Amino acid sequence: MKPIDLSIPIGIATPPWPTYEPLQMKYFKRLAPNGANGQLLTHSNHVGTHLDGEIHFYTPGKDIAALSLDYLMHEGAIVDLSDVAGDYDVYTSKMVEERVEVKEGDILVIHTGYHHYGWDQPAADEIRYMVKHPGPDREFAEWCRKKKLRWLGVDCGSADHPMNTIIRTWMPRQAKEADRHFREKHGQPLEAFFDDSKYQLMHIELFNHSIIHAECLGGDIDLLLNRRAVIGAFPWRLVDGESCICRILAFVDDAEHARLMARKAKAKLTRFGDIAGVDNPALHEEARKVRQ
Repeated sequence: MKPIDLSIPIGIATPPWPTYEPLQMKYFKRLAPNGANGQLLTHSNHVGTHLDGEIHFYTPGKDIAALSLDYLMHEGAIVDLSDVAGDYDVYTSKMVEERVEVKEGDILVIHTGYHHYGWDQPAADEIRYMVKHPGPDREFAEWCRKKKLRWLGVDCGSADHPMNTIIRTWMPRQAKEADRHFREKHGQPLEAFFDDSKYQLMHIELFNHSIIHAECLGGDIDLLLNRRAVIGAFPWRLVDGESCICRILAFVDDAEHARLMARKAKAKLTRFGDIAGVDNPALHEEARKVRQ
């Protein structure tokens, strides 16, 4: 088995979730005169690819250190919803199950396609990435509980719809756009569709069932759309950690890894060496022909 990286690069330009502390990095010692380089990092837990822990929203829940390796690494599925979910759209469990097999107890990674607008990509658009990405309704959270999923991952700013978070208040111009979208597509205003009873339901209604999620995935995720793999999240063993920056990997057998790396060798890449999502449409077209 060999790994495929599903994590985005992280640096001082990586945007955190709105209002969270970004990564700050400085040297506190140098080769001259100290004999070694040393750096000091300051950051919140919600910048770059990160795992939201139970106590992020559920006080009596587990901290990051309490998550077992069997929980963090398991079989799962990577589903591509980029063909059916655009700006402010709502995705459903039906959309997922039409594209990939999801088994009880799986890890599920959702490719909305919005990592294509991440800071590391050639089509970077921070507002679209954080504020306009699609998200689910309560039906989806109920399905996650029924499937007894271990955890979820998303390739955008939040596992919740951005307009079902405080972003709706912070970004009034985009909230007006979303309201028009919901009236046209769902026949009701935004505040009626996502009323107060549904607020951040992917956090509040799942973390107390030990179904947490990772946000801001990316890397070479475009190589693995609509298929199954072994998936692992590797945060620090952070005692009292409510969340944690982490590396997320998918594992495939050696022959499949060689085939995927051959595909990558022909693809256009970002300046960090990952698949440039918008510049490789063939990867998405191929995935839509296959259901695993």
